[in-house]
Amino acid sequence: MTNGIQEVDQEALGVIKRHAGVGIAVGIIAIIAGVLALLSPLVAGLSIAIAIGVLIIASGVSRLFLAFKMGSFGHGLLVFLIGALSIVIGGYMLSRPGMALQTITLVLAAYFMVAGFFEIIWAVRLRPIKGWGWTLFSGIVALVLGVMIWREFPLSGVWAVGTLAGIHMIFGGSSLASLCGAARSTVSDAQAAG
Repeated sequence: MTNGIQEVDQEALGVIKRHAGVGIAVGIIAIIAGVLALLSPLVAGLSIAIAIGVLIIASGVSRLFLAFKMGSFGHGLLVFLIGALSIVIGGYMLSRPGMALQTITLVLAAYFMVAGFFEIIWAVRLRPIKGWGWTLFSGIVALVLGVMIWREFPLSGVWAVGTLAGIHMIFGGSSLASLCGAARSTVSDAQAAG
């Protein structure tokens, strides 16, 4: 029994087969994270905003360290200014996570639209593989969610980041686990036949 595997780029299929177990585990973790985000979308959204603020501050501190190593008023002046700006922006995000969440909402809308587009292209390339439809469906869902967030802004800023990130994680995790499971079963079928 063949499900079109022979027609797929053999190199891509080999990579998926070699890492099927890890892919399934990552898919399951993404599904669990998605469910948790759906249960509390505002908390998930604010957590994302705070985490980004912390990362920006860490980036700023590391740039300040580099600037002092370079000589802050010589060659390191621009690095110092970028580091200071990073600390100010990251601090603002930590002190005003609600406002940061609004900005992140717009970035997330753009992300979903672009990620959905590329996921659809990937699904078309994988089309003969059993389970490719889940990847296509995930891409379409991501594209629709991105447009929906954009159209509902600024109201979407309160719920969108947590809810839509959760939905996308569930569908993305499902598509990854399905695709890797199909690749793994193809290997098992081939070994049983041989």
